Amino acid sequence: MYDTIIIGSGPAGLSAAVYAKRAQLNAVVVEKEYMGTGQIAESERVDNYLGLYGESGFDLGEKFREHAVSLGAQFYEGEAVKIVPEENFYNIFFSDDKSLRTKTVIYAAGANPRKLNIKGEVGFTGKGVSYCAVCDGAFYKNKTVAVIGGGDTALQDAILLSKTAETVYLIHRRDEFRANKTLQKTVMNTQNIKLILNAVPDQIIGDKKVTSIKVLHNNQEEVLDVDGVFVAIGTVPNSKLLEGVAILDDNNYVIADENGITSANGIFVAGDVRTKQLRQVVTAVSDGANCVMSAENYISNLGE
Repeated sequence: MYDTIIIGSGPAGLSAAVYAKRAQLNAVVVEKEYMGTGQIAESERVDNYLGLYGESGFDLGEKFREHAVSLGAQFYEGEAVKIVPEENFYNIFFSDDKSLRTKTVIYAAGANPRKLNIKGEVGFTGKGVSYCAVCDGAFYKNKTVAVIGGGDTALQDAILLSKTAETVYLIHRRDEFRANKTLQKTVMNTQNIKLILNAVPDQIIGDKKVTSIKVLHNNQEEVLDVDGVFVAIGTVPNSKLLEGVAILDDNNYVIADENGITSANGIFVAGDVRTKQLRQVVTAVSDGANCVMSAENYISNLGE
């Protein structure tokens, strides 16, 4: 019986592992991929993690993992497929029919950016295609970029990028935005944001890096020369395992605040999979630490 099982080995899960070991909890990190460190490994460079400016995402993820390993963190490779509540503990079942028992669960399975699913997207990810303007926008100073999307995030990204990029193409498949009116007004009043409406991305083009994007604009092919493409059409939380176990919001994020406490006793949620304003490495690491404290408090009250 574990004190806590941490599902996910990204920054949130590895932070939870560090704090669990420091709290002397009997804990294990469940990871679907051997030696994984989460989506951070796909980031070419991380400039916004305090004290480690300019690290590649891969190197930063490795540092997180090495820290957890140095404290004696345990890892279990397997895909969790079901969480079954029992009296004062949970059974976690895996795709190979094995199971583990635990008093608490720290769920840190993350979220994936929603993809365009067009030619060139996968090949140029990290080479001009980005899903995080906050993370990568600074690399496009005085360059031309495209932002794909029509919601709040897309318009916020376009506004952010307009402060450093020379030109920002804001590409949206409809003739009007879904974003709030204040953001729309700001976009309309920003001279270097160029609207490309009624346009559907068709292909991302480049050599070693992105050089252009082809769109179907009013059903006509059009090629825009760009140095980067920022995809902002939403994210998909990896919350399926908690369906019917904890309460999710309308977008399937697990409802919890900074303490990680969910509607399910003994289940705590950390990182991009929970409801939150900012999904960044720094907030994921904070979530992992907070969840361990919540789990400690929960365990200490068991049986009272």
